[in-house]
Amino acid sequence: MEQIIREQIVKTNIDDLWSFISSPKNLGKITPNYMQFNIVSKNKDEVMYPGMIIEYRVTPLLKIPLKWITEITHVKEKEFFVDEQRVGPYKMWHHEHIFEIKENGILMRDIITYIPPFGLLGKLANYLFIKNKVNQIFDYRNKIINEIFNN
Repeated sequence: MEQIIREQIVKTNIDDLWSFISSPKNLGKITPNYMQFNIVSKNKDEVMYPGMIIEYRVTPLLKIPLKWITEITHVKEKEFFVDEQRVGPYKMWHHEHIFEIKENGILMRDIITYIPPFGLLGKLANYLFIKNKVNQIFDYRNKIINEIFNN
């Protein structure tokens, strides 16, 4: 099992940040273009709720499109939500999004816990490129969120 923890201070109020982050349609705005991220489920305009299933198409590696289905398993408005992969490229994916109000803005913490696919081969792939790719995606996301909220 692998875990990546990312933190970012967003200089905005919790209402505006939560409104942006809790809308599935905004995921494409904070995902690198090379991923060819596309939500195919019809509920992308809804505000997320526990039990919400979202289906995407992504192209993470070698321009091979993949189906990725996640479920929003927990939501505590303006505090946290959790998404878990139901179908997709990982053996297991669990992503906690946590929001804390601080004096200088909102601390946004992501805890990504995953198991790469393909056993020992997946562990090697994780060491060689998967973990770096996940971090690059979150680097991009942090950059875009800074551009949206911290200007």
